[in-house]
Amino acid sequence: MILKKILPIVLLLFTALSFAQPHKEKREQIKQLKVAFLTTELSLTTEEAEKFWPIYNAFDEKQFEIRHDKMRGFMKRMDAESVNKMSEKEAAALLAQMEDTEEKMFQLRKKLNSDLRPIIGSVKILKLKKAEDDFNRKLIKQIKEKRK
Repeated sequence: MILKKILPIVLLLFTALSFAQPHKEKREQIKQLKVAFLTTELSLTTEEAEKFWPIYNAFDEKQFEIRHDKMRGFMKRMDAESVNKMSEKEAAALLAQMEDTEEKMFQLRKKLNSDLRPIIGSVKILKLKKAEDDFNRKLIKQIKEKRK
């Protein structure tokens, strides 16, 4: 019980320290913190963990690739000046690309759920989603506090 209260605080402290490091090192450290956080929140058995982590890590890498490679490109083209200068045809093409990327993200999550269901069950999949959201909220809060 104490571990559940202390672990998030420790995770946030390590996260704060990670922002002084180069980008790749920060990403790795955040990933390690996320693994620790998810492991605690999901209470995975050894057998579950052995099967869960390879599937989840592959999902996480693919998700990162989609978000950062494709979405970053979209966001660069979405500043106010660029949008105002786009033709209707260009905007429609960009919107179609964005929808395609969002669909890929949805299908990726759907595949993760179907791959994990026989391993950890539906309840732990819901706990996973909640734990991911909680971790992301804490990380964003920490970043905002760091910037102040």
